[in-house]
Amino acid sequence: MALLPILSYPDPRLRMIATPVKEVTAEIKTLITDMIETMYDAEGIGLAASQVDHHIQLIVMDLSEDKDSPRVFINPKVTPLVEEKQPYEEGCLSVPDVYDKVERPNKVRIEAIDQNGNAIDEEVEGLLAVCIQHEIDHLNGVIFVDYLSRLKQTRARDKVRKVLKIREKQGEQVAEKEPQPANS
Repeated sequence: MALLPILSYPDPRLRMIATPVKEVTAEIKTLITDMIETMYDAEGIGLAASQVDHHIQLIVMDLSEDKDSPRVFINPKVTPLVEEKQPYEEGCLSVPDVYDKVERPNKVRIEAIDQNGNAIDEEVEGLLAVCIQHEIDHLNGVIFVDYLSRLKQTRARDKVRKVLKIREKQGEQVAEKEPQPANS
């Protein structure tokens, strides 16, 4: 198991269109495990393979309180079941510390396969429906800030740059504080 680096907005690799998974191989299963571990480590509820620079149609998510019920959707297809859209506040591991309202259908049908090749065909609503649509957007090169005004997109880009600089500095400070090996 390994933590994977998460691409940050506005990295152009986030705009790549994911290709379908032809077969669930051992490598895909390892990627799934690593993505779930990465999602938990980053305290997220969903992660698309595109966000970790693997441009295949694969998403993982876990909306459970205890973070013990990960779901895997391979080659997901979503169909809205209602015309009305509702606003939900969204955030994204690729757009750290940026949150805003996005309007989406709150009831959808999700069709996919799981990591064992079993068919998934469910009607879902609420946060799960929103999360699935958000992650599928990633597979299509769409980021939630694309739904926002140009001004909000610029602010999001600036905020992400600041957050990444702060994280980089904190990482350097942590590295400086680590004990140095004693000379023998």
